[in-house]
Amino acid sequence: MKDHELMDAAIEERLHQIEGRMRTDKVMVAFVGEFSRGKSELINAIFFAGYKRRIMPASAGRTTMCPTELGYDADVPPCLRLLPIETRLQPKALTEWRAVPEKWTRIDLDVNNPAELAQALEKVAEVRIVSREEARALGFWHDMTPEDNPPVDTCGLVEVPRWRHALVNMAHPLLKQGLVILDTPGLNAIGAEPELTVSLIPQAQAVVFILAADTGVTKSDMAIWREHLVTDSENADARLVVLNKIDTLWDELSTPARVREQIGRQCAATAELLGISAEQVFPVSAQKGLLAKVTDDAALLRESRLPALEAALGVGLLGRRQGLLRSEMSAGIADLRAQAGRVMQIRRRDLAEQALELKGLRGKNAAVINHMRARVHQEQIEFDVSGAKIHAIRSVHLKLLRELFTILGASTLKAELGDLNRALRQRGIKLGAKKAYNQTFQRLREGLGRAQATGIEIQTMFVAIFRQLNAEHGFSLQPPKEPDLLRFERDLELVERSHLQYLGVSNALKLATPDFSDRLVRALATRLRAVYESALSEVELWNKSAAAQLDVQLRERRRNFGHRLEAIERIQQAATGLDERIADIVQQEAALNQLDARLLVLTERLLDVPQSSEPVVFAALKTA
Repeated sequence: MKDHELMDAAIEERLHQIEGRMRTDKVMVAFVGEFSRGKSELINAIFFAGYKRRIMPASAGRTTMCPTELGYDADVPPCLRLLPIETRLQPKALTEWRAVPEKWTRIDLDVNNPAELAQALEKVAEVRIVSREEARALGFWHDMTPEDNPPVDTCGLVEVPRWRHALVNMAHPLLKQGLVILDTPGLNAIGAEPELTVSLIPQAQAVVFILAADTGVTKSDMAIWREHLVTDSENADARLVVLNKIDTLWDELSTPARVREQIGRQCAATAELLGISAEQVFPVSAQKGLLAKVTDDAALLRESRLPALEAALGVGLLGRRQGLLRSEMSAGIADLRAQAGRVMQIRRRDLAEQALELKGLRGKNAAVINHMRARVHQEQIEFDVSGAKIHAIRSVHLKLLRELFTILGASTLKAELGDLNRALRQRGIKLGAKKAYNQTFQRLREGLGRAQATGIEIQTMFVAIFRQLNAEHGFSLQPPKEPDLLRFERDLELVERSHLQYLGVSNALKLATPDFSDRLVRALATRLRAVYESALSEVELWNKSAAAQLDVQLRERRRNFGHRLEAIERIQQAATGLDERIADIVQQEAALNQLDARLLVLTERLLDVPQSSEPVVFAALKTA
């Protein structure tokens, strides 16, 4: 398309965005639960059984001491990166630390050596022994909640995690497909990272909440569910509940039917307590499922009930994500076809007009030809007058666009967050924090409303000028659909809800700690910046689409004037020029038709993706 000047800037940017999404889009599945519920063992059973051993540390007790993300980046060699816990002492959000690789401890991984790989990943469970003062500074000791503090040894020292966050990069088949696995420590543990619950988990495409079948839903399980995982009904099916360790209910003195009945009762009771449908509860034995895969025991794998959970993750949740990507690509290709089709239609019409003019000159004298040149010049002058009008309208359009960029800009967002930051950073119990939150988000929603109104005003201007140019000059301008900025209110609502959990009575003491509230504010700013950057990106692409479309058709019309004048000059200079020029136009029309056919073939090839009943990610589960 570039070779034939069919690619405008907006379409090119849209295609680059889609290509980038296809290459880098991630599907995050977060595994959440209290300590000793079997999260790491479940990850081993689902994703790493192909290694014929445990890869994630999954012994009794607290094994995952820091949040661990497993993913794949082709630009980074296989490695384990660990962020020291001491980074909590510095005023920087976890997201910002990701951009400072030199601050992470890096360990290269041999992904073809299961024993070495497992040994390296044991580092996520490492701890440090520190004084109570250091533990307090790091957020692991709160004087106001002594019952939640870690045990003190005989020397007066306490145990804290050695690492704040872990990133595992490895070329596992599932991770190469874009899957990201998030293994979390207990969310209610003292010192839990706020960004985990206000940023990472809310943005996960699926959350697997793990309970233990032998204990049922405990008080701490219920607290995690209510404070961090209860979501609106629209995304309720993205929360799966795993009732793990059902092998503890396997009783050799009981019949298989009675065991199944007991497991069924546990599932029903769990669903009722959590307020979800029974179809979202999956009884599983992760340990037996892993053992079955390692020993190739098909009967034991059925008993573990692991395949049902894998199907729910693969076909249900991850498959839906692939469908969204497919729809986005189809829409992008449709835009490409439409824009290229409009440009080629203009060229066809211009060629037809030229051929008609030239055929009308057959047998005419010099005076007629001079008259033709004068008429083309006059049309060019009238067109240039329209160009001046367009320039005037564009100056008004740019003024409105600047207003829109200001509303959604970083400086406006920073100013809106000022009062909230001061409210959360004041010392002691922050009684006015909830009011400050409500006021801040109300102002942000009002700002989005103003931005939407400004966008509609710009769109109205686009429609008017496009209609005028189409009528006066035979253009085929099509105003792009204005961005729906109000849909970002939904994102604001999700951010607000994930933060409001910390403003209740149960978290008042946590919020009273300056370092905790500082981390909360930084996490909030990071998420809001992401929302507003997405909105700005959508506005920029919309504006570029309209402007680029106009630029392309103006350029085509100016080029058409040049071709017509050139043809008249050639006819005046040589008697044979007329027939040669008409033949040349016929060849150009044939070449244009060939180009159109070629473009159709190329775009059809992009859209001709096999429609599988199960997504690629789930298919990889069977072979990993």
